Amino acid sequence: MKIVVTQFVILDGVAQGPGSAAEDPTEGFDRGGWFVPYLDDAFVQRTSDWLDLADGLLLGRRTYEAFARDWPQIAEPDPFTARMNALPKYVVSSTLEQGGWTPTTVLRGDLAEKIGALKGAPGRELQVHGSARLAASLLDAGLVDTLRLAVAPVIVGQGRRFLTGRSDAGLRLREQDRTPSGIAVLEYDVVGAAPLADYQGVEPPA
Repeated sequence: MKIVVTQFVILDGVAQGPGSAAEDPTEGFDRGGWFVPYLDDAFVQRTSDWLDLADGLLLGRRTYEAFARDWPQIAEPDPFTARMNALPKYVVSSTLEQGGWTPTTVLRGDLAEKIGALKGAPGRELQVHGSARLAASLLDAGLVDTLRLAVAPVIVGQGRRFLTGRSDAGLRLREQDRTPSGIAVLEYDVVGAAPLADYQGVEPPA
């Protein structure tokens, strides 16, 4: 399976609390809900298409616990409910004993070994939703194949940023699109270390 990270961010890189003010108020963050004004039918369809590719969800503990609390309570005809509840869930945690949102497997120990084994299993995509800390750790370990960013056209001026302080990575743009509300959808392949070069200036005319 490919490891695919989907992350909602804004122009200054903040990924904290996209869905509501109460979603993640840690560290005094009070600007949550910045993604919701830009949700439109085109983006809902795009995320539904992405979820169709999933053969499992890979989540950090905090995201898992929020999803496990909320998704079983979301009634049809929400376009994601049945699939989110039915997909196999893998949660990376050193403190969680077991998961009540079935089917769930708790992953402990060496991250590269455990998730490397999942990558080697047959299937399409093992998708990371939210879970920004886990996503950064997976990128550091060289385990991410694809990075999908949904960039909302806003700056909120505070909050926890995505990928701050991580090691480098080279990306190749696979797809780009824009929804009617202005969400920029960017899909990248992860292709190794970040390429670096010194600018040599413009060649003089012959």
